[in-house]
Amino acid sequence: MSMNEQPEENLNSQGIGADESNNPASSPGPPPVQQGNRNPLALVVVAVVAAAMLYFGFHMARRSDGAQAATIMKQKIAPDFTLESLDGKNMRLSDLRGKAVLLNFWATWCGPCKIETPWLVELQNQYGSQGLQVVGIAMDDSGKDEIAKFAKDMGVNYPVLLGKEAVGDEYGGVPALPESFFIGRDGKIIDRIIGLKGRGEIEDSIKKALNTSGEATQTAAAPAVPQAQN
Repeated sequence: MSMNEQPEENLNSQGIGADESNNPASSPGPPPVQQGNRNPLALVVVAVVAAAMLYFGFHMARRSDGAQAATIMKQKIAPDFTLESLDGKNMRLSDLRGKAVLLNFWATWCGPCKIETPWLVELQNQYGSQGLQVVGIAMDDSGKDEIAKFAKDMGVNYPVLLGKEAVGDEYGGVPALPESFFIGRDGKIIDRIIGLKGRGEIEDSIKKALNTSGEATQTAAAPAVPQAQN
């Protein structure tokens, strides 16, 4: 055996063992992660159910808020305001005291409003002589010319005012369109209709407003002074 040769045992201990320990393929690694079997249909069902819960929850909350606001608004003096009409004149709500007022919030883009507006035209013709005054408040961003065209095409026979968000807030935020407030002759709100209802329901609320008395807002007549008898 030459001096440059080493025993096989030394070679194994110095070389082969080290190669095996440094070889990643030979070293045991972590067990492979198994992906769970997920049913795509189940995921879709869960997503649909969650979306439905959010949708109905939102609308139930909005309906609850609307009903609560309607209860609060009834028998309250209608908030006064001054708005510009389509003819450029300012109109103040309190100037209509003594009349029954149907205050109708609407918009040109509102589909149900297009169904309701002809009814309001008919009801103004029918009950105007008895003291009804319908007042429309346009609550959209359309220009004045577009609103005027809409009113002309629909044959509107009552004042149309250019609405402001601040006025809508005074009336509970106007959660849906159309929305109508029925104001008695004394200036108090006696009824409120949110959304499109039947013509008969609107007419019933008009009759309630017409049957109110405006004496509370009128100045009492001075008592007659008895004349001295000669």
